[in-house]
Amino acid sequence: MGRNALADTAVHIRRLQRGLSPPVVPEVFSGDTRLVGRWRNKPFEYDLPPLKHHVISATHLGAGVASVKMGRHTISAPARPGMISLCPRGHNGLWRTDGFVEVSNVFLGHDRLLACTEQVGKGREHELVDRVHFDDPKLFAIMALINNEISAGDAMSQLFIEQLLDLACLQLLRAHSAAPIPFAPEPRRGLTSWQVKRVTTYMRENFAEDIRLQELADLVNLSRFHFCTAFRIATGKTPHGWLTGQRIACAKTLLGDRTLRIIDIALLVGYETPSAFAASFRKVAGLTPSEFRRRL
Repeated sequence: MGRNALADTAVHIRRLQRGLSPPVVPEVFSGDTRLVGRWRNKPFEYDLPPLKHHVISATHLGAGVASVKMGRHTISAPARPGMISLCPRGHNGLWRTDGFVEVSNVFLGHDRLLACTEQVGKGREHELVDRVHFDDPKLFAIMALINNEISAGDAMSQLFIEQLLDLACLQLLRAHSAAPIPFAPEPRRGLTSWQVKRVTTYMRENFAEDIRLQELADLVNLSRFHFCTAFRIATGKTPHGWLTGQRIACAKTLLGDRTLRIIDIALLVGYETPSAFAASFRKVAGLTPSEFRRRL
């Protein structure tokens, strides 16, 4: 089915819940991916048309039985916390549930999944399979972490979520493809010296801003997958780890100026809350910012 014929995901999720709108996060993540925080789904019966996103649902609470009928084939399973349901992009079917469940969702953009396929499977075409309350502890753990980060309010949350979404793509390809994908990753190579310099200079000059992983990868014309691995090989640290080191190093210098409040220093080095700053500082320096200042 052509891309233009696919239905709007959020619109039909709202319709199957009889007008109850899913709490879609305003932020749009790479590859037209949207997130939905935990919300309560009512029992429903709905003939779902082919959607433009892969819809992943993680069941956190609830009971009852859910099913999807596709032609003459029906999948049915009881709802239990820790289960995963999956409606792949372009698939249609009659979905039914007879109980209340609390779920979180990822509306995964197809381009994002294709980018993952290109990295690990040489771009070979794939087809995801429908799942109804399926036991996948790894994918559920990733979904739970994504849901936790939605409300974290940390300056690093968006970067962390982007990497969790990459992991979700890998797990979908590994465990939910109609046919196994022959993984054929590129040789592991680090960034060149000029690439390291360009990326680290950008982070050093903008560390107080909300730097996205995609921004860094774009600086050296690499995908996020390749960039993260290459950066770690070249520097021995993840991009997040390197950036955190720069922020904490600057914070140590600023803590020497006792006219600055710790909350002000947290904002100056890119943290939105003092608690996030304190946790990050302690992890790197082994002391809280207040303890570090007292020892100066």
